[in-house]
Amino acid sequence: MLIFLPPSEGKTPPTDPSAPAVDLRSLTLPELDQARSTVMDALVQVSAQEDAQQILNVGKTVMPEVRANAHLGTAPTAPAHEIYTGVLFEALDSASLTPEQLNRASKQVLIFSGLFGVTSLTDRIPAYRLSMGVSLSAPGTGQGPGAAPARPAPGRLGSFWKTALAEPLSEHIGDQLVVDCRSSSYAQAHRSAPEQTLMVNSFTARDGQRKVVTHFAKHARGILAGMLLRTEGAEPETVEDVAELASKRWRVELRPATARTPHQLDLID
Repeated sequence: MLIFLPPSEGKTPPTDPSAPAVDLRSLTLPELDQARSTVMDALVQVSAQEDAQQILNVGKTVMPEVRANAHLGTAPTAPAHEIYTGVLFEALDSASLTPEQLNRASKQVLIFSGLFGVTSLTDRIPAYRLSMGVSLSAPGTGQGPGAAPARPAPGRLGSFWKTALAEPLSEHIGDQLVVDCRSSSYAQAHRSAPEQTLMVNSFTARDGQRKVVTHFAKHARGILAGMLLRTEGAEPETVEDVAELASKRWRVELRPATARTPHQLDLID
């Protein structure tokens, strides 16, 4: 079983300023080394430009994080589960995993990223600011005779990673069940076969009406991911196994896959 997670938009920088810089080839799926370098180079260049806020589509309050992108090549790193600290990751609560559970999580969890494509929960990465919905065009190249040639640019990241991830990630998945807890913007980067994918949805039910509340949906997916990683005895292997585990916390509905859509697990609070 694999668990697909989105990143958190906000990141917590490593507490050790002397920690090593990122080694792209040490990350999960080292075949993505060149693709990761392409995105990082473009992000470093864009983040130093005057129009960085518009290109990266962020608010003024996070501009210090954008400017810090310009130093990604030398920035200190920490395990991904310490960098990502949003609602989903707080609910997963990786700090309380036992060493055995964390080791299992390092093999089962894949976090999708606009910068790295995917990483494991324990890959060492720097804090960064970049969402999958951004388009990174060729950064400043200068003009006129003698100007440096344009560097390759990834363009729209969702499309870029869809191409880069297709072969290596498909091979990595093989015939394993995929429990997909990603948001739609990150789901576009790779879609596994519908019959082996379980999409996790979360709803609040009030007066007979179901409603999606983003905060609570992230929280529910994080709790479910944590439950899966803490399972004692036989690990869940089927969509029915995951639904049975989830039923200990939520009212659940399981809808089977079709030729085009994955299995759907609805968590109802």
